[in-house]
Amino acid sequence: MSDRHTATDNIIADVMANPSPAKSMGDPGITPLSPSHIQHTNTEQVQSEPLFEVVVAIDFGTTSSGYAYAFIKEPECIHTMRRWEGGDPGVSNQKTPTTILLTPDRKFHSFGYAARDFYHDLDPSESKHWLYLEKFKMKLHTTANLSIDTDLHAANGKRVKALDIFAYALAFFKEQALKELSDQTGGEFDNNNVRWVITVPAIWKMPAKQFMREAAYKSGLVSRENPEQLIIALEPEAASIYCRKLRLHQMVDLGTQATHNGLSPTENVGSGMAQGDRYVVVDCGGGTVDLTVHQIRLPEGHLKELYKASGGPYGSIGIDYEFEKLLCKIFGQDFIDQFKVKRPAAWVDLMIAFESRKRAAAPERTNPLNINLPFSFIDYYKKFRGHSVEHALRKSNVDFVKWSSQGMLRMNPDAMNTLFKPTIDHIIQHLFELFEKPEVSNIKFLFLVGGFAESSLLQQAVQNMLQGRSRIIIPHDVGLTILKGAVLFGLDPSIIKVRRSPLTYGVGVLNRFVEGKHPTEKLLVKDGTRWCTDVFDTFIAADQSVALGEMVKRSYTPAKPSQQVIVIHVYCSERESVSFISEPGVRKCGTLRLDVSGTESRATRREIQTFMQFGDTEIRAMAVDVSTGRTVKASIDFLSH
Repeated sequence: MSDRHTATDNIIADVMANPSPAKSMGDPGITPLSPSHIQHTNTEQVQSEPLFEVVVAIDFGTTSSGYAYAFIKEPECIHTMRRWEGGDPGVSNQKTPTTILLTPDRKFHSFGYAARDFYHDLDPSESKHWLYLEKFKMKLHTTANLSIDTDLHAANGKRVKALDIFAYALAFFKEQALKELSDQTGGEFDNNNVRWVITVPAIWKMPAKQFMREAAYKSGLVSRENPEQLIIALEPEAASIYCRKLRLHQMVDLGTQATHNGLSPTENVGSGMAQGDRYVVVDCGGGTVDLTVHQIRLPEGHLKELYKASGGPYGSIGIDYEFEKLLCKIFGQDFIDQFKVKRPAAWVDLMIAFESRKRAAAPERTNPLNINLPFSFIDYYKKFRGHSVEHALRKSNVDFVKWSSQGMLRMNPDAMNTLFKPTIDHIIQHLFELFEKPEVSNIKFLFLVGGFAESSLLQQAVQNMLQGRSRIIIPHDVGLTILKGAVLFGLDPSIIKVRRSPLTYGVGVLNRFVEGKHPTEKLLVKDGTRWCTDVFDTFIAADQSVALGEMVKRSYTPAKPSQQVIVIHVYCSERESVSFISEPGVRKCGTLRLDVSGTESRATRREIQTFMQFGDTEIRAMAVDVSTGRTVKASIDFLSH
């Protein structure tokens, strides 16, 4: 092995078990040997799959959630959950609102319509003690340093632990699904026989995905000892898997506004899809809009990602925020802020009333949209300001919102379309930029999926932007596309063979200092040897193609024979090429922990071989002590502690 050492002796890793402020160098005692990429053959990589009887997918959405399942023996037959009690006029209730209610002493009370209806019926003097949460999923996307201790705010302004709320929600779905499976099979269904799938936006960073996994452990959905019982699925990938199997009678082609186009109605879009066809999936949800670009590889129909997933927080709740801004303009920010805290249940009512009108917005609409103002809004405003709501509307400069004698806000259609504009503009701008990329040429289909895809204003904007460059396809059950696709993904997680890395990942190492190549401020002299500090050793680059099961291999050596744990800091950047961990835009995003206790060996120099897998929906690490062949416990942690 000595010849390998000389080749790689000039790379010494920066093991930061005790990071020192000196050039973030720590103890330079860990040597990475043999940096390499290895592609595992399928036989090596697939560990024997545990046998599950059923796959249950939970689509945990920003605005609505639900589950679906399929038995392994009947993979073609996907069952969506039973219809929910409750529901809104004008809104199909195949899913339930993502709302949760806790009692005043912070115990779980109810979820979905049940939570909303119970909260609504509470007396205002009582309701202010209950904790009601909605639209809380976005917090995982918007929190910069997400941790296990991140808080959420309930409607009454009180803080609760986000992890508790997500765990309560997952426990609720676990209970509902197991109850339904028990009824189906006529006996108590064992959770160990379920493979669970949870969907998340593709643009979520690793901390948010890991947070979901932690919530699943806390909820009892799966145990830490069996992590493979839970798969994290990316929402647009799930949609993509479902869309490529669509038959023509199951979708609308916006170009023809018909459900067929020269093919027989029983054929798949997949039969309209040939080897190498490229398509874009635009998943328009409540919180985020996610775009993925896939190419189909026949005969198996495997998928290859052509460009890293992109998108942003441009979901339909953006329209709710615009409506709130409009109310602030008319009635004053001070009043709206106060009303939300003092009459939280009435505020929820107002937003429900807005939701059903929001769904009625359309490009050709000419008649006004009426929004019911709750009595307590009218009453509280009069107490707060000393004059009527009607007076406020007359005084405000908002001429497209009037007061109707039936006690409603009357919005003309242009006013409603204006509320949609900022959100739709974001989506169109993003689509425009995506289609400019060289990797995103010759796109045959664009699939619009997710609840927001039902908006005719959005559909029209996408049509105008594409100008016929691709066929725009909308599945009939557009709100359930992700759910059904997530079940298919759970049945065969290897269906997506190649992904693109969203970020560049690597670690900080020391290299031999080279005059003229390395900046002098990075020079460190140790025992007479000149080192360059802060060098970024790239594991994988942003937008690099990674095959499923492909590993990045590095070898590390403990600094001292007695060392029990090796801790290596992982850095990431959105840029493709990074030279130093100190460059702008490079940040510490996680830690790789190698627990080497109990693997002591007589070897003078221990080599811990570490394998990192980047081709899946989550990043994984494994490690082996080379001298003993023993597995070393390896974990990679992206949540800040």
